[in-house]
Amino acid sequence: MTESDLQILLQELCSQPREQQWLEFKLNKGSITNEQIGEYISAMSNGATIANKPFGYLVWGVEDETTIVKGTNFTFANAKQGNQDLELWLRNLLYPKINFEIFEFDYQGKHIVLLRIPSAKGEPTNFQKKPFIRIGSNKTDLRNHANFVRIIYNSQEDWSAKIIESASINDLDEDALKVAREKFKEKSSRASFFDEIDNWDTATFLDKAKITINGKITNTAIILLGKEEASHYLLPAIAEITWKLETEEKAYEHFGTPLLLNTTKVLQNIRNVKYKFFPANELLATTVNKYDTRSILEAMHNCIAHQDYSFHSRIIVTEKIDKLIFSNAGSFFEGNPDEYSEGEKTPERYRNQWLANAMVNLGMIDRLGYGIHTMYLAQRNRFFPLPDYLLSESQKVVLQIYGHAIDENYSKLLIERKDLSLSRVVLLDRVQKKLTITEPAATALKKEHLIEGRRPNYYVAASVAAVTDEKALYIKNKAFDDEYYKKMIESYLSKFNEGTRKDFEKLIIPKLSDILSDSQKKDKVKNLLQAMKKENTIRLNAKVWVKT
Repeated sequence: MTESDLQILLQELCSQPREQQWLEFKLNKGSITNEQIGEYISAMSNGATIANKPFGYLVWGVEDETTIVKGTNFTFANAKQGNQDLELWLRNLLYPKINFEIFEFDYQGKHIVLLRIPSAKGEPTNFQKKPFIRIGSNKTDLRNHANFVRIIYNSQEDWSAKIIESASINDLDEDALKVAREKFKEKSSRASFFDEIDNWDTATFLDKAKITINGKITNTAIILLGKEEASHYLLPAIAEITWKLETEEKAYEHFGTPLLLNTTKVLQNIRNVKYKFFPANELLATTVNKYDTRSILEAMHNCIAHQDYSFHSRIIVTEKIDKLIFSNAGSFFEGNPDEYSEGEKTPERYRNQWLANAMVNLGMIDRLGYGIHTMYLAQRNRFFPLPDYLLSESQKVVLQIYGHAIDENYSKLLIERKDLSLSRVVLLDRVQKKLTITEPAATALKKEHLIEGRRPNYYVAASVAAVTDEKALYIKNKAFDDEYYKKMIESYLSKFNEGTRKDFEKLIIPKLSDILSDSQKKDKVKNLLQAMKKENTIRLNAKVWVKT
């Protein structure tokens, strides 16, 4: 790693809200013995696997309670265990052998020692024949935590691809098979084999859709398409969704296999009534559905795809008066939810790779990581708080989708300012939920008159579109919907076949709200083009945009 890489890495580690299962901060050598260094290397390696991180870190020179960089007097170069170099002594007592790396560098004039420790793969990392794990603020014996041991041993095994030798196609539900074939055909409309799909026998279709392997039934096949009475093949794992109603009324219902069909049944149980907003500058109320149907299914399908089935747990969908809560076992597998909000991050791996592939092929989830981004957009377009994972725990992912306003000013702002970027909306959402935002972000929002108050008590500003009798001025300052601008771009390409971004700036900018600055107007055009690219309506070809 370069000096610049190390500086950035340290900043990222210090930005963590607290020490993690995979991250430990120390100050000087006197705070830890050589034996404890080895134990922490074991704990950070095992903890990284539990948290789905490629590396764990042990850092000297940072105060653990404040994450303030203070520097250290420790150095590995001169460290000894008896007459032996400390590094060699540690490596000899770690099993299996892991190639931890030692970096010593200065950060703002302060000496830092950083160990980058690979995550455990297939079996726990031991020090002196004993595996360690960090639980809360304590380092302890991993063997006392059976769930974590199982996760590590299963870390190289795709449970969803395991073959059930005693199962057959007769264990699959006929209605589920019919729907699966239809969904696969829809998803494969551009494939070379599209015209052959209807002529495939069931075994060929299932192999082509990557649900079975060489005609043999997998755990994935039972989860998605299995008859209800075939779910015993999965035991002790459970493929089941429990819907719970927790309002003035109480109710619950369990839905098992085939989950391809039964997520729709869960959806039908959810009370999706109309919700009205009353904007300050509109004569009529704005009416939207309480929940977006696609977001509900996206959330449930993500739970199925990413559930850690080794926990033998159900997926829980809880319906409250003002929100839906989706809960599945296992930590967030790669990255964190915020990284997916803008639709920029593509996951490199899945907990259940075979299951995820099958669900992509059936149109249930999006492999490119747009699912969270799509849910964010749906909530923004309906003026509701954005989805969040605030209730998640170390081994449980909890998604909340709101069906009720938290702060009326936030919702009115979204109605009146349809030009706001998603990144701005994310910040405003954090403000209304009383979550922290950075000082530069707060300064930018204040400059745009979107928030008021003093740190840390910011709040969303009242309606920015002043009530006025001058209707022409109001209309001039009110942005059109994005669909209007997209149709302008499509019409331009239909007539001229191609266009550059400058061409579209000349076309769109005169139509944009006078509230926007020149740079904001250019950003608006750029965002429209990128959105249309993701929707596959246009593409960039040799620096010019053309229709797909």
